Amino acid sequence: MIPFSVLDLAPITEGSDAAAALRNSLDLAQHAERWGFQRHWVAEHHNMPGIASAATPIVIAHIATGTTTIRVGAGGIMLPNHAPLVVAEQFGTLASLFPGRIDLGLGRAPGTDPLTARALRRTLHSDPDAFPQDVLELMSYFHPEDGQSVRAVPGAGLEVPIWILGSSLFGAQVAALLGLPFAFASHFAAAQMMQAIAIYRASFRATDDYPQSRLMLGVNIVAAETDDEARFLATSGRQSFANLRRGMPTTLPPPNRDYERDVVPFRGIRLEEAQSISLVGSPTTVRADLDAFIERTRPDELIDDHAARLRSYEIVSKMCAP
Repeated sequence: MIPFSVLDLAPITEGSDAAAALRNSLDLAQHAERWGFQRHWVAEHHNMPGIASAATPIVIAHIATGTTTIRVGAGGIMLPNHAPLVVAEQFGTLASLFPGRIDLGLGRAPGTDPLTARALRRTLHSDPDAFPQDVLELMSYFHPEDGQSVRAVPGAGLEVPIWILGSSLFGAQVAALLGLPFAFASHFAAAQMMQAIAIYRASFRATDDYPQSRLMLGVNIVAAETDDEARFLATSGRQSFANLRRGMPTTLPPPNRDYERDVVPFRGIRLEEAQSISLVGSPTTVRADLDAFIERTRPDELIDDHAARLRSYEIVSKMCAP
């Protein structure tokens, strides 16, 4: 069975606060661990009133401290915001505290709006196109050459799996060229997914660490007892995403019947035309949609991002049980 993992934005619900969101994230991770999920990743976003995971390495430490076996990591760290050495030291520290459990996903977007990106800049002229070179520099801190003058302490010599994150063909090309695992953001940017998958698999350069390609795909899953209930719950995420696209990010709103018309059944969409991959419905509906998605894409792993949380994840966990 394909492993399932959790992508957690630590959502701040309407009327709540970041402290409650972070407690909820730990609670979700503890449940996910018991239900057999492979990983619990948190994402770096800034200046978003509905997301509490901006200080991503700290959130990872919070979740890893409260769990024992599930892998915990970043999905991802937005590398243009950070010096590669600092990222290596942070994740070297995490790997030293929680050996064998830390993942590092890397993206090249700033994870925010242009004004906030400028406030986050690590230099006056950060260049997102330098992403491949930044990844290579970061990798060199985990596997330093003899005589290398700058070393990550902690970090040097530690095995921290690095994933390349992408929502376009560029990420697929970088991951293939460097021989790294690739996670595609089909949960919000699926239009180029099939082409990105083909490029990654055809161009992958095997390494000692990764002799074969490894593909993870993101999906939004909202599962409930009935299709109607799931469609209603899914409207929270729909509203939040619509507000973000309008440039007005908000806390996570409660479900709203007026948005149900936007919840389109998965089997009514061609994958080549999908803007996002969302599986919404009862266990029977989600199972059928999930099987169809896996049959088309053949991923090595799926990572699930959505707002309707514990009960939905419990339902999904039964689908990924051996």
